[in-house]
Amino acid sequence: MTDTPIIGRRERKKAATRQALADAALELFLAHGYDQVSIRDVAEAADVSTTTLFKHFPSKEALVFDLDADQEAALVAAVRDRSPGTSIPRALRDHLLDARFFAPDDGDQLTAFHQLVRATPALTEYHRRMWMRHQQAVARAIAESVNAPADDPRCTSLAHFALDARTLAEASADPRATMCAAFDLLERGWGAVGSE
Repeated sequence: MTDTPIIGRRERKKAATRQALADAALELFLAHGYDQVSIRDVAEAADVSTTTLFKHFPSKEALVFDLDADQEAALVAAVRDRSPGTSIPRALRDHLLDARFFAPDDGDQLTAFHQLVRATPALTEYHRRMWMRHQQAVARAIAESVNAPADDPRCTSLAHFALDARTLAEASADPRATMCAAFDLLERGWGAVGSE
């Protein structure tokens, strides 16, 4: 017998509806542009009411970013589950570099998704706010890992700057090099840069 929880029919149906909405939204946004697609268009494509849509997603922007909780869990796991001898900045850098965002442009749907976000100011701003919401959870994981108080400003600062490194990288012509430079600074400090 396994310890896997049995998911009830209602939960499966909710998850399926949520996924159908996210899939319909992405397909419509990629085909027609974010600003040209209404909430009603998405609801109709998923064959649900707008009321049902808003039960699953609080805003139009949220339809685009349906993996928010998964991303936070992965960031926390990068800190907590890092290999012995691996620093926290190194673990976070490795995790972020492994993200598909930094993969070469291969023309797939993920690349189109990133282009959509970058080309739509409302999505760019929402994405940044959403991403930085993970700061508190990452800071808590860092504090736990180093036996520091939960509100330790050093842990909060590291979480903030580590997350913001991705924002810098996304705006860079060379995202990987920008990410590495930011994390080199976080890990070794300004003195290691060799400048005054």
